[in-house]
Amino acid sequence: MPKIINIKINNKKIKAQEGDTILETAYKAGIEIPHLCFHPDTEVKANCRVCVVEIKGRKDLPTSCSTKIEEGMEIKTESSRVAKARKINLELIFSEHIEKCGTCPMNFNCKLLNYAKKYNLKITRFKDRKKNRKVYKFGNAVELDSSQCIDCRNCVDICEQQGVGFLKLKNKGHKIEVVPVDDGKHDCVYCGQCAVHCPVTAIQEQLNYNEIEKDLKNKKNKILVAQIAPSIRTSIGEMFNLPYGKIMTGQLISSLRALGFDYVFDVNFGADVTTIVEAEELAERLKNKNFVLPMFTSCCPAWVKFVEFYYPEFIPNLTTSRSPHIHLAGIIKTYWAKKIKVDPKKIVVVSIMPCTAKKYESSRKELWLNNRPLVDSVLTTRELGYLLHKHKIDLTKIKPTKSDNPLGEHSGAGAIYGASGGVMESALRTAMFLLNKEKLKSINFKQIRGQQGIKKAEVKVGNRNLKLAVSNGLGNAKKILEELKQNPREYDYVEIMACPGGCIGGGGQPIPTTPLQRIKRAESLYQIDKKKKIREAHKNQEAKKAMSWLKKDKKLASQILHTKYHKKNKPEGFKIL
Repeated sequence: MPKIINIKINNKKIKAQEGDTILETAYKAGIEIPHLCFHPDTEVKANCRVCVVEIKGRKDLPTSCSTKIEEGMEIKTESSRVAKARKINLELIFSEHIEKCGTCPMNFNCKLLNYAKKYNLKITRFKDRKKNRKVYKFGNAVELDSSQCIDCRNCVDICEQQGVGFLKLKNKGHKIEVVPVDDGKHDCVYCGQCAVHCPVTAIQEQLNYNEIEKDLKNKKNKILVAQIAPSIRTSIGEMFNLPYGKIMTGQLISSLRALGFDYVFDVNFGADVTTIVEAEELAERLKNKNFVLPMFTSCCPAWVKFVEFYYPEFIPNLTTSRSPHIHLAGIIKTYWAKKIKVDPKKIVVVSIMPCTAKKYESSRKELWLNNRPLVDSVLTTRELGYLLHKHKIDLTKIKPTKSDNPLGEHSGAGAIYGASGGVMESALRTAMFLLNKEKLKSINFKQIRGQQGIKKAEVKVGNRNLKLAVSNGLGNAKKILEELKQNPREYDYVEIMACPGGCIGGGGQPIPTTPLQRIKRAESLYQIDKKKKIREAHKNQEAKKAMSWLKKDKKLASQILHTKYHKKNKPEGFKIL
């Protein structure tokens, strides 16, 4: 048991855990200490110096993120000395950060702007020293604006943790700069973990909300359809100061209608389709000894890119099933278009996603139909939050409504796609039904839930023990792939999500996204699942109807339900502006 010691923060007596830092202790006690570079997912670097505090008996002002508490310590977090030092440090940070607030997706939730108001900063006190630095565009998904970077280095750390290593530091001292690696051996996979760990959005998603605003303002006989991802309903509330994990499905749907969308569908429906397709393939692979095992999930586009570039020898292991929002978009532009008698060319599908890589995925031509994209545009959770604030749509006050039918109904299995282990659990519920043809005693596979980096389990299917592995983050995926190189039969089925915690920790989620937030968001998804009357994808009758309609045309069914992958022989690299 950790030793409990006594300290004071702002004269408040606190019993604290020995070994914790001042910042951690203050957080647990409900005392906010301003900070920027600290993130629990990365190494403490203490380089922004915004979290400085005053300690009785010490002449210096140490950083609270790197200073551990000691018995009897008396700390002031807002003394006049602290306020003065913090103000200067923040004004120096503004000299590194060209303000582009008008178009920034975190404009209404910006910690740096809030500090500017709180401490009455003169943000132009020091000359902008990075105004001539470059902007790097990574595909159509992510961009690094060096003129806004405050050198916290979180992006470099997290990219390394992901096992990608696409970002590095160049130069030293005041000339230090984060730049992409250009050695032909590294490439961005667009996971966006750099963006969601950047405290000042110097790295962010490439923005698409402008084009959506234009389409909403002038529809020109187009039908605008929004589809919402499983995880964003438990995260977007944080952009309106709601508790972590607050479920906002109905409010989210109403807010999209208030923005002007004609229809709002739920990607949970698409997740049910993905589950059925993937479970059928898993069952086939298990029955036929000539098929490749283990089978890998493929609904995460950053993971797919990771395999295609870094481990192409594992491409045959990826399920051919498309991802949920691509499945639903395909059904919208075929089955649903036919049902409402509308030319699919008039339908514009916008996916609201927790993910930056989904922007890249929607542009992959193997996922198009008749040379046209199925998903026309992708907005991240942050972009949607920005749009709602900009148009004064208050998510906390809007009356909840239901998604449109028939593509709004879903099972509990579809709801858990946003959490690590959720895709596999969903597929297992259906695959075991397909293989056993009997009702399962339990459809809860709790051994593959949770936030651990790698989860392993075995489940019995008939006379066979199915060996499972679930990876949280690409760094852990790399460990599993290296393990499989040594022992190809180690697992039968593997789920990989590029982001920590799965989509609930995606690169397009609100900033910050911390381990605690990921836990709360995932818990809410499992609550949605628990409350659903139907919890298995193959019991979603509307999904089965749509799939039966597609399967009347084998070519169309193949085009809408399955895909192919390709080895990336060289990096897609970056463009410099």
